[in-house]
Amino acid sequence: MTAVDRAAPRGAAAGRGRVGRSVHDSLVVAQRNLIRMIRIPEVVVFGLVQPIMFVVLFSYVFGGSIAVGGSTEPSLYREFLMAGIFAQTVTFATAGAGAGIADDMHKGLIDRFRSLPMARGAVLTGRTLADLVQTALTLVVLAIVAAIVGWRIHEGVPKALAGFALLLLLGYAFSWIGALIGLSVRTPEAATSGGLIWLFPLTFISNAFVPADNMPTVLRVIAEWNPFSATVQAARELFGNLPPGYPVPAAWPMQHPMWASLIWSALIILVFRWLAVRKYRSATR
Repeated sequence: MTAVDRAAPRGAAAGRGRVGRSVHDSLVVAQRNLIRMIRIPEVVVFGLVQPIMFVVLFSYVFGGSIAVGGSTEPSLYREFLMAGIFAQTVTFATAGAGAGIADDMHKGLIDRFRSLPMARGAVLTGRTLADLVQTALTLVVLAIVAAIVGWRIHEGVPKALAGFALLLLLGYAFSWIGALIGLSVRTPEAATSGGLIWLFPLTFISNAFVPADNMPTVLRVIAEWNPFSATVQAARELFGNLPPGYPVPAAWPMQHPMWASLIWSALIILVFRWLAVRKYRSATR
């Protein structure tokens, strides 16, 4: 809280424009959440356990059973799988974002923030930025684990970094959904449940773990237009992880996955940031 108290020094806000003050306040709130994260490292550690388990289980349990590109070679499936695991990891951070905001509301911290001379959207923006940093650290660790089990990039470092940037953008977009959920429920437990229950069908009705062309027609269409699938497909192309002979669906998001990923993420941010800030203003009156 001391970091937030320092966010409003005497007369400091007066010397900044509206945008500059909003950016400054958001960064201060982000710093507060990052400090809290450092002081409670088990949150980060436990957040790494699930994706690592998914990597190991899917790689070695299903690796020789699922055909990609007409082959059941385990090494091909491991490379095909990793973009899906990365995307699942960044989107599952939504639950943590919602739970954190719900916890702040439950403890009355949001009321304290509101009493300070700070930009109204800064509390949520700072929280989502801190979650983005945590997600980036998680991706670094997860990429190391993936390399150990056989994942490789084949299109060079710049394209691989672009793939990770798209993944982080998707995670940031989904964190705004988590923020809205956290503001809409009464307890952190409800925010965690509400943040996960819709993510399971979103991630599994996609091309993350199996090729979408194996699905029934209705599910295949949903998977091909799923924003999650677009980012997974874009990451696979940028990592060079599409197996030889892998059929690319004719749907526009699958033919132009990078553009589709950017458009979907931008739309989610615009819509859910507006809804979350609006909810924040009404919920704290």
